[in-house]
Amino acid sequence: MTDCQGDGEGANSPMELYEKLNAQGDKVRVLNTAKAERAEIDAAVQLLLKLKVDYKQMTGQDYKAGSPPSENSVVPDNGPAADDANDEDTVDPWNVSTTSAKGVDYDKLIVRFGSSKIEKELVDRIEKVSGQKPHRFLRRGIFFSHRDMHQVLDACEKQKSFYLYTGRGPSSEAMHVGHLIPFIFTKWLQDVFDIPLVIQLTDDEKYLWKDLTIEDCHHFAVENAKDIIACGFDVNKTFIFSDLDYMGASPEFYRNVVKIQKHVTFNQVKGIFGFTDSDCIGKISFPAIQAAPSFSNSFPQIFGGRKDIQCLIPCAIDQDPYFRMTRDVAPRIGYPKPALLHSTFFPALQGAQTKMSASDANSSIFLTDTPKQIKNKVNKHAFSGGKDTVEEHRKYGGNPDVDVSFMYLTFFLEDDEQLEKIRQDYSCGALLTGELKKILIETLQPMIAQHQERRKQVTDETVKQFMTPRPLNFKL
Repeated sequence: MTDCQGDGEGANSPMELYEKLNAQGDKVRVLNTAKAERAEIDAAVQLLLKLKVDYKQMTGQDYKAGSPPSENSVVPDNGPAADDANDEDTVDPWNVSTTSAKGVDYDKLIVRFGSSKIEKELVDRIEKVSGQKPHRFLRRGIFFSHRDMHQVLDACEKQKSFYLYTGRGPSSEAMHVGHLIPFIFTKWLQDVFDIPLVIQLTDDEKYLWKDLTIEDCHHFAVENAKDIIACGFDVNKTFIFSDLDYMGASPEFYRNVVKIQKHVTFNQVKGIFGFTDSDCIGKISFPAIQAAPSFSNSFPQIFGGRKDIQCLIPCAIDQDPYFRMTRDVAPRIGYPKPALLHSTFFPALQGAQTKMSASDANSSIFLTDTPKQIKNKVNKHAFSGGKDTVEEHRKYGGNPDVDVSFMYLTFFLEDDEQLEKIRQDYSCGALLTGELKKILIETLQPMIAQHQERRKQVTDETVKQFMTPRPLNFKL
């Protein structure tokens, strides 16, 4: 995070950095002992982790309390650092990167964020409570982490309702296939549990972070809503809203925003999100707006002012900092903590080291792409886990764990047995990279074409229906 980097840069020698680490470690222990606010503890831990990375980069050694660095422990700055000197993945709401071709280390991320791994026992329980076969995203670990999902299932078993909340930051007219992941899974949850859903379009956030006009951001929100609706959501159970519209139309929503803002300090948002003194005040106050839909009384037209209805948020893991903050604030303003289900990241065509970019047309398959464009993008840009020659590939096999075509199939191919056969055939060399890409192309082309056909049926009137505040059809 930006402010953490600033703190680390103040140390000019290994001993100074070692002393900073000692002091920061003491601070974390004091905060834990005093049972300080979770957001403040998280910020202190993040700084401690950053200082440890800085220490290893400076000395070439791991920090150990009670073992100060020697005078000769500075690593000369005359070449690349050791392979593992900076192996900490970068994951926050705006940046995702890793040096591993396999992508982010999600087990480490679970430890760092303090969430819980979705084990087979939880997947089995979801199947039992829902009465439905678990979605492929659950079966394959694409949704891999959670907070309080057992609590949601406990409520289900007691015939208590809950609601879903997810969102989209509309920065362009065209969404790509990676943007569909939370919506595909959220639709499945809505269908199997028969529950209401609110979808937040953070057009205000994009105006604050991007070089876009406020009119463009609102226009993108409406266009993105069409793609979201085309996923098949039930208009009788789904409310989609633009922040720029809804904030001014709902006093209840804005009152929750203000309550949240009062209970989060500037230092906390700096620590959680990396804001600096040069960031506009809109960025600093925005997290409260993303937090507010977690509370049912933000939607009086749906829940009649009730504030005790559990919220479940399916989202990518990079959004978790918002909801760690939300969960810390919730009990202090009298609301239940939202539960979360976290997904892995959908890789760019060029490899799993980063997320895709809406500004790079070749980084992903967009929902507006033609069959020819899909074929060309996969063939030209999809990172391969195969060997350099056919002979080598036949002899040694490919690596499906780094092959983007195989990664994409894990998201979109429904048949588990077919997917496993592809993995085995590719690993042993029986399936060539070109053949694997062909399977992916033949999977994506009809899927995108069907989505485009459904989107054509979404009229402006349909969007208006979804985005009009109104009661939804569900049982409390």
